[in-house]
Amino acid sequence: MAEHSPAVIAYAERILRDRHLAEDIAQEAFIRAWPHTERLCSTAGSIRGWLLTVTRHLIIDRSRSSMARNEVVGSDGLFGTGRPERTLPDHAESVATSMHTLALLHGLSPEHREVVLHLYVLEHSLREAADLIGIPVGTVKSRHHYALNALRRRLAAE
Repeated sequence: MAEHSPAVIAYAERILRDRHLAEDIAQEAFIRAWPHTERLCSTAGSIRGWLLTVTRHLIIDRSRSSMARNEVVGSDGLFGTGRPERTLPDHAESVATSMHTLALLHGLSPEHREVVLHLYVLEHSLREAADLIGIPVGTVKSRHHYALNALRRRLAAE
């Protein structure tokens, strides 16, 4: 499940706009996932989807409990009293987009998917991806080219 940590933290940070609070929420989501790891890994559903849903619920719960005490997270990340400075944005579209992207990536071969994940999700350079995967840079470029073509074809077919 460690491979999902950056995505869960980024998701929480996008909503909360506070890195430290996002890390706390992500940690709680993984703590809640720990007793269910065997079941989560053995089902056909998405572990990341489950983690993102739990993260969303934790953010909502935290927001509700803060509002009930008339406390809000300020721009400095500390709790204060007063009115909420902002509402949580509706992120349903971004969740749907994420799920669609995961489905598209799942349709790629493992080799192509690995290159795409290194280049786009982990933001590695071509050289870094090649070194980490253990293949020549030219092979990374080739797999990247064919992966993007496959993704374009699938998108055009939809």
